Amino acid sequence: MNMIKIAALGLSAVLLALFLKEAHAPFSALVSLAACLLIVFYSVSRLSSIFELLDTLSGYVSAQKSYYKILLKIIGITYIADFSANLCRDAGYSAIAGQIEIFGKISILAVSSPIILALMETVYTFL
Repeated sequence: MNMIKIAALGLSAVLLALFLKEAHAPFSALVSLAACLLIVFYSVSRLSSIFELLDTLSGYVSAQKSYYKILLKIIGITYIADFSANLCRDAGYSAIAGQIEIFGKISILAVSSPIILALMETVYTFL
């Protein structure tokens, strides 16, 4: 049911922005930004259920707690990079959007390096 509300909010914002684009172009961008922020804030409020799921999973799996922190950082980087790049792209700044996406990918690689090293060590022990 909540997804229907978010979809309706997004579609309403798009229709309003398209309507305002001809008469008041700056307001069109503000409507788009406001809708994006509302959806992001609603999404952040739903993160508690994901944290509970990760806590439950950590009880079943004997992985280090630091791996879960890294996983959450990777998810955060992904969403922030995607959100910012899409806002830049919508504003007409595709080059900046591309650079944000590249930096996000490099950041994910840097943050995930301990997991990659642990995986390589595990593979090496079996060889």
